[in-house]
Amino acid sequence: MKLPPLALYVHVPWCIQKCPYCDFNSHALKHDIPEEAYVNRLLDDLRADLEWAQARPISSIFIGGGTPSLFSAAAIARLLEGIAAQLPLSDDCEVTLEANPGTFEQERFAGFVAAGVNRLSIGVQSLDATQLQQLGRIHDPAQALTAAQHARTLGLRSFNLDLMHGLPGQTVAAAMADLAGIIALEPPHISWYQLTIEPNTSFASRPPRLPDDEVLWEIYQRGHEKLAAAGYQNYEVSAYAKPGHQSRHNRNYWQFGDYLGIGCGAHSKITLADEQRIMRCEKIKHPQGYLDLTRPLRYRTWEVAASELPFEFFMNLLRLNEPMQKQLFTERTGLALSVAQQALAPAIAKGLVIEQNKAWITTDLGRRFLNSILDEMV
Repeated sequence: MKLPPLALYVHVPWCIQKCPYCDFNSHALKHDIPEEAYVNRLLDDLRADLEWAQARPISSIFIGGGTPSLFSAAAIARLLEGIAAQLPLSDDCEVTLEANPGTFEQERFAGFVAAGVNRLSIGVQSLDATQLQQLGRIHDPAQALTAAQHARTLGLRSFNLDLMHGLPGQTVAAAMADLAGIIALEPPHISWYQLTIEPNTSFASRPPRLPDDEVLWEIYQRGHEKLAAAGYQNYEVSAYAKPGHQSRHNRNYWQFGDYLGIGCGAHSKITLADEQRIMRCEKIKHPQGYLDLTRPLRYRTWEVAASELPFEFFMNLLRLNEPMQKQLFTERTGLALSVAQQALAPAIAKGLVIEQNKAWITTDLGRRFLNSILDEMV
């Protein structure tokens, strides 16, 4: 079993307010953010996990949330300096920070870049004022447009705009207008994904009326064509990029690479090649517990059973719109190729996956029914 590339995820759990669709580990602010204490704890968290790096450099860093752009540029600079002091970073390390388009956060963009951030991911979600209000967003369309235009001036390696579709009461025409507005901003990367109702959210308790399946399918088809015509490659289920602007950090997830996760509720996936094991770890979820210096930061750690590895591997690889290399299965799981063949056999028989000499390829039908491929593996 070879050691795959290593990425680092940093979770910042605070938001101005909790969005009704959000099931991430985020907490509405009730007082000032304890920036200094939290950065100190993040660096302690990383220090405790250093053995898992196994001398590998960090190929990408993703600071997500919550709303990391609520942190000051000075706090982000101290965080990145502390990370670099503990682990080597690759020469071309991708450093992404999630940001809201609000004016308050925009004023910090240049400071984040000076701190070492070279990629911003901006949560636009919609350019329709009514939809933004329904989604619980605190910015308006004008701020979203200004944020994207500002990002273009910062000398970033890349930036991403998040846009949702299938919103409450949304028509095909409205969804296409939203998408056209985002494309007009010419971001190098667009995350365009459908709103889903997740358990334990406000929307789950009081579900809004969403478009029916026929409308959703037309939105997807027309949107996909519109993005392709504008030069965006759909390289992952909901990710579209101009050439050279795919997210390295997310690709590492989808290729079953390794990642360290630090911060409230962060997850890690680590290969221990010498021991032929793959480990997962989850950190303490609530900020109060995470900041308690008397408590261990790891909430739970477990080994992924060999019987679960084919499902975990393909659950990730199937998201990418490219051939799944057979060699990668053996490298990333340590299992024989015959195990993968057995796992994919039902999907191949149904025409959802095609087998070639060195790779498996998901068919157009298979891409529509990815969950069916995975269901056959359970």
